[in-house]
Amino acid sequence: MALQYRITKRANNIREKSDIYIMQAVHTGKIDADELAEVISGESSLTEADIKAVLLSLGKKMQFYLQQGKIVELDAIGTFKMSFQCESATDPSQLKSPQSIKKFHINYQPTKKIKRLLKNGVPVLKEK
Repeated sequence: MALQYRITKRANNIREKSDIYIMQAVHTGKIDADELAEVISGESSLTEADIKAVLLSLGKKMQFYLQQGKIVELDAIGTFKMSFQCESATDPSQLKSPQSIKKFHINYQPTKKIKRLLKNGVPVLKEK
């Protein structure tokens, strides 16, 4: 199935201040761990409970290793690493941890296969 999109009106505050239109991807729902486990179980010899246990353990171990400053590489998915945004200062002595850190985030780098998929594009279909 194709990725759906809709045409959305946006205000243009930069130039002539006239409205502009963009194409926006439409998300058609979420898949949670239970549904993933059910689908994967149907395609393998593993039970749903086995798969859910692995997904739960994966999440916990990713959190543990990301906090250690490790890059987590998942072969078919990509790499994840933790980073943060911080304040800037004219003098390095003004930067204090954790006061200078604004927020933490996770950087995701897809695999080459996923990058090729993104570069080549996927079929799209206008929302009905």
